Amino acid sequence: MQNHASLQPESAVRRALKHPFAGFLLIGLLLLSLQVLSILGVDFVKSSMLNGFASVMVYSIVGYGFTFLLGYAGLASLGTAGFVGLGAYIAGYLIREQPQVPYLGVILGAVLVSVVLGVAVGFISLRIEGIFLAIVTLGLSEIFYQIFNNWLGFTNGSMGSSISKYPIFQFFQNEGNWLSALNADWFARVSEVPLLKAVFDMKTLDARRSFYILLVVITVGLMMLTYNLGKSSTGRAMLAMKNSSSAAQAMGISLLKYRLLAFLMSTIFAGFAGVMFMSYFKFSTPTNYTIIFSLNILAAVLIGGSKNLVGTFLGCLIVFGLTPIFLQDIPFFRDNSWVINVTIGTIIILIVMFYPGGLVQLGQKLKQAIHRLTAKRRLYKYGEDD
Repeated sequence: MQNHASLQPESAVRRALKHPFAGFLLIGLLLLSLQVLSILGVDFVKSSMLNGFASVMVYSIVGYGFTFLLGYAGLASLGTAGFVGLGAYIAGYLIREQPQVPYLGVILGAVLVSVVLGVAVGFISLRIEGIFLAIVTLGLSEIFYQIFNNWLGFTNGSMGSSISKYPIFQFFQNEGNWLSALNADWFARVSEVPLLKAVFDMKTLDARRSFYILLVVITVGLMMLTYNLGKSSTGRAMLAMKNSSSAAQAMGISLLKYRLLAFLMSTIFAGFAGVMFMSYFKFSTPTNYTIIFSLNILAAVLIGGSKNLVGTFLGCLIVFGLTPIFLQDIPFFRDNSWVINVTIGTIIILIVMFYPGGLVQLGQKLKQAIHRLTAKRRLYKYGEDD
């Protein structure tokens, strides 16, 4: 029997969908579309849903850094919460108490502190490994938590740290900012320019929407950056170190260099995510940065796939996003909040038990099943080749 199926050249759409960045861009478009629907007044897109997705984006940034540490370098850390909290409190203090510092300076300040601490923890990792390293970083996280609770001048203790305006998009409403401190007359003239006033002098609702869009751009951009770094010689060296430190050293790979780099990437991403958290939600308390947060980040990365960035985003969506986005609007879950944690915990257990490779493995299984069904349909329709 002659097979009438003919091979056709692959379309541009198929080639685009196979590009490594296609999944990242699709996530970005979906997130942006939610904000657009909210602006258009669609009822089901509520502010709580958008805030939930914003928190997922922030925590995904933490997860991207954690993929270097766990997925590539094979190092365990339970101190992630402390670095996120440190970035948030540095941002809150500088934006509130030092308005003359530009927002870029706020980000660089948080990143610089993260670099210093990342180097310190990286050196510690050279002497201890495995569960002992996790315990050390757990101790570091507890130190951070006590600082957040008791350094009242910096964090405001258990009452929490807050800022009144959204950075960037309410710049002209921030009295004493760096531009007015530089030249008050110049600031007054610049603040009256219509285009600049529209961008940097927004109302609260417009500023929140704009910062959400900025978060989407940052999230997708960091996914692309992390992917490229993972595929570079740096990522390959970290994987070699993870598989066998002795073999990696025999190939000339410096354990000092790449362990330090893994911790640096993890702490920089965590500190930056803390700045984004404070900038969007404008409030932070020490209870946000307990050991539970570090364990949740670890769970999100594991159930998503420790080296897969789309999987990390989906893992953060399951761990951090199910409640604010979906479950809290269901009366049963709203009246029985404990069931939410049981539901999320059950999902995590099932994924880890049956798909130890995370959501990536589940996606591959589904893809293989679809290919088998497609092959059977083609065989049924066209028959076998002679």
